[in-house]
Amino acid sequence: MRNKKKIAFFTILILALIFTFGTVTAIGVAEISYRDTYRIIASRLPFLSNVIDANWAQGHEAIIMNLRLPRTLLSIMVGAALSMAGTTYQGLLRNPLADPFTIGVSSGAAVGASLYLLIQEQELLAGLFRTLPELIGLPGFSFAGGILALAIVYSLARVGGRVPPVTLLLAGVVVSSFLSAVISFIMIISGESMQGIFFWISGGFNLAGWQHVTILFPYLLAGGIVIYFFARDLNIILLGEESATYLGIPVEQVKKILLVTASLLTAACVSVSGMIGFVGLIVPHAARLILGPDHRLLLPGALLLGGIVLAWMDVLARTMLSPAEIPVGVVTAFVGAPFFLILLKQKRDEFYF
Repeated sequence: MRNKKKIAFFTILILALIFTFGTVTAIGVAEISYRDTYRIIASRLPFLSNVIDANWAQGHEAIIMNLRLPRTLLSIMVGAALSMAGTTYQGLLRNPLADPFTIGVSSGAAVGASLYLLIQEQELLAGLFRTLPELIGLPGFSFAGGILALAIVYSLARVGGRVPPVTLLLAGVVVSSFLSAVISFIMIISGESMQGIFFWISGGFNLAGWQHVTILFPYLLAGGIVIYFFARDLNIILLGEESATYLGIPVEQVKKILLVTASLLTAACVSVSGMIGFVGLIVPHAARLILGPDHRLLLPGALLLGGIVLAWMDVLARTMLSPAEIPVGVVTAFVGAPFFLILLKQKRDEFYF
């Protein structure tokens, strides 16, 4: 019975993701029917391109293919990546409050992005950076900041060749707090760039393009494969690091690989979308309540659910005050915090590790 329930859950998730992909792409200021949206997307598929007549309104194809489709894909990919990273952190650290932003990676990425936006305000330095390829601009600075923060946290948390989870969390909190202060300082001295820095830090997909999808996709694919490869090891680590070591798991090696992989995923997400909180915290819990603690099911379940959730959060962000947009990070906090409190109150006995 439990297996049937899990199969049904995955079936519903896959169907919901397909529905979300088409429906979210159709929603926007310009009115484009769901039928035309699906037909435009299908016309780009090799095996359907010769079957579909291109009789939709002029300009609709450009809106779908250049604006809405990359935004939808990016929101789904970021939600999937953050949820998978959050699931990894919670299992690895055996802490229900761990999420992709626990160890300061997101704050480091935000510092990198803030520095780039500040540099753009300085005419001399901005001229130098305009010669760089587009992909090395804001995403490059953000990604570098996230990786540097991870290196600092890991070196601080290392104790005699080991990285205890508690020490890692404490080091992450300290570094994250310091980097948040750095961001505040940059915003104070940034002048005209302050609004841009604020909106970027708040998270969003209003600047999403195919180049951002290209940046994130290899990290999501490779990171997802690596993390899932260690799903069984994560299950055993839930018993405790000492027990896992007795059962033959090289705990420190696995921990290092998974920490780096999950942090790379987080840094890649922040580099293309800014800081979007609560998705990596709440989605793993929601999936765990249905699928249980087995990471062989939990990881793909969280991946699918995270993509669906963030895509609809983005819809709320761009339609609630249309034509103005709310940062997606603000929407996820508004929706996520009460939802998490409800889950915690109703299912507190099931938040187990």
